[in-house]
Amino acid sequence: MKRTFILALMLCSALLMTAQVDQILGRWKTVDDRTGNSYSVVLIYKGSDGLYYGKIDRLLMGDRDMVCTECTGADKNKKLEGLVFIRGMHEEKGELRGGKLLDPESGKFYYGKIYLKNGKLVLRGSLDRAGIFGRSQTWLRAR
Repeated sequence: MKRTFILALMLCSALLMTAQVDQILGRWKTVDDRTGNSYSVVLIYKGSDGLYYGKIDRLLMGDRDMVCTECTGADKNKKLEGLVFIRGMHEEKGELRGGKLLDPESGKFYYGKIYLKNGKLVLRGSLDRAGIFGRSQTWLRAR
């Protein structure tokens, strides 16, 4: 009886964590943590490889033909709309972790973590894997 209860509890916990990640998927309006301005709509999706990605779906401010001038490699001078800047994240305990976040303003990559808090999406970019040295942005669900 005790073993069955523990197994059922573990199964329910796993389902709840998966449900949380499913709520992260979709379109989010980005909000700049410094100015409070919304500047784009981002689409977060699960790739065919089972990892999670995010791309700039639509720019809300500025020229829609802007390119990533600070980026390097294949991203150099790529249009911002359509740019995949959240790359290769995996689900862990109801959050998206690992992978990399590309900052189109600087062209630099950061470690990333994405989770929900009070119905809002929190994206944390950091210099270190532990997430100590970095900053967070809180995004709102796009309508």
